[in-house]
Amino acid sequence: MAILPILEAPDPRLRTLSKPVDAVDDDLRALIADMFETMYDAPGIGLAAIQVGVPNRVLVIDLQEDEDAEGKPIRNPRVFINPELFDPSEEHSVYKEGCLSVPDQFADVERPTTIHARWLDADGKKHEALLDGLLATCLQHEMDHLEGILFIDHLSRMKRDMLMKKLDKARRLHRAA
Repeated sequence: MAILPILEAPDPRLRTLSKPVDAVDDDLRALIADMFETMYDAPGIGLAAIQVGVPNRVLVIDLQEDEDAEGKPIRNPRVFINPELFDPSEEHSVYKEGCLSVPDQFADVERPTTIHARWLDADGKKHEALLDGLLATCLQHEMDHLEGILFIDHLSRMKRDMLMKKLDKARRLHRAA
């Protein structure tokens, strides 16, 4: 397993439309393992393959919401290959989103509260479920990546520009240190 470099905005590769996966094989499972290692190291709760430069319809999520007796997050890794969303709820919720490709920047994003999803897992097994809460939000966020969309695209132009200026300033300060 390896920690992969994460593309950061405004890298144009993040705007790439990801292609469907043809075969769930050992090469894909190796990429998935690397994606989990990269996501946990960052740290984050979701990562799309395009964020590590691979334009395939693959994403990984681990909300790590529960903790063990020592206060460490309990891992619950989930893999979504060729995911599809359908029948979103009319009700929406707002969540303060962040992104490994837009580091240390956060903004409120409104999305459908519940969604139906279909996907393949790392064994190629088909799944379909009604999702809600943080998992529904995270899946929608990661699915956006597969379409070349960043969470900042859901913001007004003014908020997006302000956020990108803060990101540029943080990068300049980091380079100067």
